[in-house]
Amino acid sequence: MSVGWALVYWPHLPEGFAFSSSLEPAEHSGPVDALYISLVIVATLGLGDIAPEEGWLRVVAPLEALVGFALLTATVSWVLGIYPALARRRTLALRICHLRRAGLMPRQLESDAGAAVLDGLACDITRVCVDLAQYPESYYFHDGPGDTSLARTIRFAADLAAQARRAEHAGVRLAASVLAAALDDLAAVLDDRFLHTQGTAQQVLAAYAHDHGSR
Repeated sequence: MSVGWALVYWPHLPEGFAFSSSLEPAEHSGPVDALYISLVIVATLGLGDIAPEEGWLRVVAPLEALVGFALLTATVSWVLGIYPALARRRTLALRICHLRRAGLMPRQLESDAGAAVLDGLACDITRVCVDLAQYPESYYFHDGPGDTSLARTIRFAADLAAQARRAEHAGVRLAASVLAAALDDLAAVLDDRFLHTQGTAQQVLAAYAHDHGSR
């Protein structure tokens, strides 16, 4: 972007600009000087030692500064948004890994506590779905092969949902149905936006694991 604005300024150097007393205008009229002016303006650092003097250039320069400020704001907002999304995804992966390492058995889910565990997983998976929809570029941030990889651990959550849907506890069956629905939504987002397998939820999750280097 700065190069484009520099091409606008370059033909009007040095006549259209005012130079500080320490600069010789004829010596600062090349493409590098035009790019310098553009970078100073777009970075909102001020006009520095070369400032626009022609009327229309005095209007164009603040417009570039506004564009630069908008880009800076958008970049900061993106960074502040995507890293919490990545943290939520990795936290969910680690939580699922803890459940797997704890050796959770189907009979242990036959309680209100088991229903709460499943419900919590469903809520966390729903947040990840929203994150992927809002920040689709976060999909391409691979989590690595460890326990913080959701691609590696998510199928255990699917196994839990399948087992718990056969539970005798009504609350557990309900929570398992909600978890299964959240997993279906996650698979739909992954497939629609990234994988395009047009397969079942299990096939999509397997493709997700494969795409992120997990088996």
